[in-house]
Amino acid sequence: TLVATLLPYWATSAHVGPNIVTAVVSMKGLWMECVHQSTGAFQCETYNTLLGLTTDLQAARAMMVISSIFSVMACAVSTVGMQCTVCMDGSSIKTKVAGAGGFLFLLAGLLSLIPVSWKTHEVVQTFYMQNMPASLKFEIGDCLYVGLASSLLSMLGGGLLSASCCDDLDGSRGTRHHYPYPDRTIPRGLPLSMPYHPTNLHSTTNPN
Repeated sequence: TLVATLLPYWATSAHVGPNIVTAVVSMKGLWMECVHQSTGAFQCETYNTLLGLTTDLQAARAMMVISSIFSVMACAVSTVGMQCTVCMDGSSIKTKVAGAGGFLFLLAGLLSLIPVSWKTHEVVQTFYMQNMPASLKFEIGDCLYVGLASSLLSMLGGGLLSASCCDDLDGSRGTRHHYPYPDRTIPRGLPLSMPYHPTNLHSTTNPN
């Protein structure tokens, strides 16, 4: 998620029509626009204005940044709640902490999936517009693929972690019914179990 947020490969210039052979490749991201020339020169220019940006770009920035923050928080919280760590070992809320980490992973994946899907739809819709010049058409960049993969993995991991924590909580509650207290009506002094004497099946009994 952090890689998709920072790198400017959300949309790359499409080589279609008269723009098939070109010496310049343009790339757009959330924070800057870059140009890569055939000579090897690579130049980037950040967006100088904030209020002048489109609403969808501002929303995508905010959601990707919040998603990155939630991902870091989810990693920290889930590490504390894991059974293999000694932090909060023996505490009854350790499983709940792991469940909170899974919920943060779900939220982070959802927040990153929205702008990635939004931008992908915009790029595809613009590409197939008939009245759009070929020089202004863009293709799906690598960051959109990375963002889609990271969001799906975050949601999958968060869902599995939350489900496992719910199973642990249900199992800990159900064990109380499977292991009842011993019967206190047995009088004291009586043995709770009879001694066991193994019988030799190969031995023969003497009828006399």
